[in-house]
Amino acid sequence: MLAPMEQREVVKRVIGILTEAREMQRLLEADLEREDLDTGAGAVTALLNETMPHIAIPDDFTVEEVVAVVGREVGGAVEQLVSAFTLAFTMLAQVHDSGQTDVSSADVLQDLALQVEGGGTDEGESPLM
Repeated sequence: MLAPMEQREVVKRVIGILTEAREMQRLLEADLEREDLDTGAGAVTALLNETMPHIAIPDDFTVEEVVAVVGREVGGAVEQLVSAFTLAFTMLAQVHDSGQTDVSSADVLQDLALQVEGGGTDEGESPLM
């Protein structure tokens, strides 16, 4: 069984996915007829495969038991992913809502990546990491 991915690694992977998505949007805005762009689904699929637990369900389990096991096992991984996307969204929203026009979304994501790599945010350790 794979060890759970650390939250810092999940946040870094989410930053990569968001950065890749923004770059793809930029390229498509420049040339709407482009067909050579990867949709980025590979990175999302890889993250899901690495964060979701492998669950063995005994043959004799009832539907209710299967639901309980899957909910318990998958719940933590989903919470980890949602927390990482929430952190990135919150930081992007704070800059947007503050009206800072000299800071790009790429700048915000890069700053978040540096904070994660350094062990926390300016306010201290983030509860999401």
